[in-house]
Amino acid sequence: MEEQLALEHDCLLPTERQFHEAARQNNIGRMKELIGMGVNIRAKNNVGRTALHWAAGAGHEQAVRLLLESEVSVDDKDMFGMNALLLSAWFGHLRILQLLVNSGAKINCEDKNGLNILHCAAQRGHVHVLEFVMEDLEDVCLDRIDKVGNTALHLAAKNGHCSVLQRIIEIGLDLEEKNAEGLTALHMATEGGHLNCVQLLIQAGSEVNTQTQKQMNCLHYAALHGFDDIAQALIDAGISIDAANHQNASPIHIAVLNNFPSVVRLLIEADIDLDVIDNRQQTPLHIAAENSRQDIAEMILLAGVNLNLTDKQGKTSLDVAARGNHISLADMIIKADRFYKWEQDNLRTDSDSWAVKPLTFKQDHGVETQHIRSVMWRLATKYLKHNDWKKLAHYWKFTDAHIRAIEQQWAGTKSYREHGHRMLLIWLHGVIMAAENPNKGLYEGLVGIGRRDLAESIRKKANADSSSSKKCTMM
Repeated sequence: MEEQLALEHDCLLPTERQFHEAARQNNIGRMKELIGMGVNIRAKNNVGRTALHWAAGAGHEQAVRLLLESEVSVDDKDMFGMNALLLSAWFGHLRILQLLVNSGAKINCEDKNGLNILHCAAQRGHVHVLEFVMEDLEDVCLDRIDKVGNTALHLAAKNGHCSVLQRIIEIGLDLEEKNAEGLTALHMATEGGHLNCVQLLIQAGSEVNTQTQKQMNCLHYAALHGFDDIAQALIDAGISIDAANHQNASPIHIAVLNNFPSVVRLLIEADIDLDVIDNRQQTPLHIAAENSRQDIAEMILLAGVNLNLTDKQGKTSLDVAARGNHISLADMIIKADRFYKWEQDNLRTDSDSWAVKPLTFKQDHGVETQHIRSVMWRLATKYLKHNDWKKLAHYWKFTDAHIRAIEQQWAGTKSYREHGHRMLLIWLHGVIMAAENPNKGLYEGLVGIGRRDLAESIRKKANADSSSSKKCTMM
């Protein structure tokens, strides 16, 4: 900061530099001494600031009074268009602002960005300054816009100043006023993550479904930044959860892309359309698959989606996951696809149905399946021949698309072992969900592809393990 000040003061004479510093420090004695020496009290530094700028910005009433008595120019602006009046509003120095107004300062001044004193007070959250401007300065336009179309209402909402926002709402400004980008105050409060301001604006009657020039509604912004509390408030207020922006993306596309599971969960609970497509014809699941969002993908899969939908390149979400080498996610989609088909074919409500078990499509690490998973690992890595896993897959009604997705993973000539292991684990998931006997299913599958030798070997091993387990129990 000191280095910056030194640079700003480069064009000043030594006494002028000392005068500026005295004004900044409210050193009245030194200021009077320098005035007596004939210092140029109107001298400007490199960025056009005078001693009055420093005194007003710092809130030093004595220094400001001395400078006004010495008849300095009250409306001089620096290179940013800021004068003493704007600085006093910006920093919340009400008494200084009143002194300047009483000394004839132009109250309708603006900086280079078009900010007036009301904008400055609103942006910085100085409610006492704002109240004075609104109640005592009749010539200040309350709905004045800056150079990007923001009113004081926009700026208070953007910066999360609830008390200021409340006062502006009370005077009846248009809550639906849009800035140059088509954003209302509610958009700006949402994008800023200010829940209290969002709630205040909704209670005041702000329209939640207003869209910007890019057709973004407030829920798009909540999804963009992961503001689940604001998203919930907007959903409760009746916002359109399926609204599409200029890229035809709904809020859930945005939440998935930016990896905000909590927002995705809220949107799913609100019954958002999970099969909606954007301008790339991608569903939310396509985006999850492309970016390896496993937790989000499972939420979507558990909710139920159409896995046959294709993007502009003709790729399903499974194709996208496989092409990106997102192995676990690809396997989850295959599990879900097989589960959906099983569910259609086996509609039932008895106690043996899958519904009594926690449904998941993630990799199984359960203790209760540890033994059968070990058997399948040995089977895949030691005993299955090159094409045996594909024969088993066809026997168990894996689709060609499932097999292609598994085969996409290539690690050399021995890749078939990993392919077989993945296929077996996917198959096991379906067996467990259907409450079937995996040992029986594995035996029948091996017999079905002509590998009775393996089937009998596994059965003998299973029987031996079972006998051993009983003996241990008896002992």
